[in-house]
Amino acid sequence: MDAVLQTMVDEKIGPGERRKEFLKLFAAYLSLKDGVSERSYPGALTLALKAAGVKEGDKIIASVLSPEIYRVVAENLGASLILADISPESGCMSEEAIARAFEKGGSIILLHEPVCQLPVGLENIKELGLPVIEDITQSFGSRVEEDGDNGEKIIMAFPGRIGDYVVCAFEEDCIISTGGGAAVLARKEERIDALKKLASQMSPYNDLPDMNAALGIIQLGTLDSLLQRRNELYKMFMQAVMKTENKVFGLKSVDFLSNGFVFPVIVNGRTEDSIAFANKYDVSCRRTFTKSVGIHYQERYDLYPNAVAALNRGLSFPLYPFLQQKDIEALTKVLSHLV
Repeated sequence: MDAVLQTMVDEKIGPGERRKEFLKLFAAYLSLKDGVSERSYPGALTLALKAAGVKEGDKIIASVLSPEIYRVVAENLGASLILADISPESGCMSEEAIARAFEKGGSIILLHEPVCQLPVGLENIKELGLPVIEDITQSFGSRVEEDGDNGEKIIMAFPGRIGDYVVCAFEEDCIISTGGGAAVLARKEERIDALKKLASQMSPYNDLPDMNAALGIIQLGTLDSLLQRRNELYKMFMQAVMKTENKVFGLKSVDFLSNGFVFPVIVNGRTEDSIAFANKYDVSCRRTFTKSVGIHYQERYDLYPNAVAALNRGLSFPLYPFLQQKDIEALTKVLSHLV
């Protein structure tokens, strides 16, 4: 509140210095060089696709669990999606599925990282020679660490390591929320120049306002402590689910540090029964992928054998760093007895 009020007092609530500062801090956190900020998530996706060279008639490779907005943005650009199955290990697209989509004419990879998950086993997709747009909206803050020879922590996987262009939204339900908006980042100068050239055509009307950026700056300052708390709760809830016949969606390794975007579960039964059971104890949950492009393919086990379970039986439970003890106890109880 102080940051926003100070911005208003300064009489600089439109795009300006705070936008530049926020973008610089955000890029540095991801070890990326620079980029642009946008007022909307669809605008950022559109900008990234244009910078990657999308043309009318192109086919964009995307996960069957990707949000429906991918289809809308692609069609607005005259392109279409080729949907690919996921890896049962990570919940992100598998290397084999991407290769098959490439053989069908896919020319750009739009990599969705759902509900705090990170792609693993995609080291060879660069050999396809396709531009990769990595959407870290739901994975920002997650990482996979391993112990080094001298006991130090080595980060093996983190958001933004694969993409030629990296997109992240700052909506209400995101890890960093500026009340709306998004960023598109890159490492190489020529890609950054392409982004800025495209963005300048709509500037300042599409730039993130300073008032929103001020919120992001404050949140980045406390991010590490909040991520630590989110991961602690994630591990606690994971232990609770292990007492049942249900499964945690995505990565389960002890080396995986979750950003706690939500707590995702694949239930071994009817989702309606599980939701009713949770509501009985005043715990809210919802189906995870009802707004995905794959919601129309829930029965297509022949096409997406790994994703069908998530589409049909995936549930998300709330996970916030400021959950009160009574809420944590209620969630743990529900997860450990989930039907």
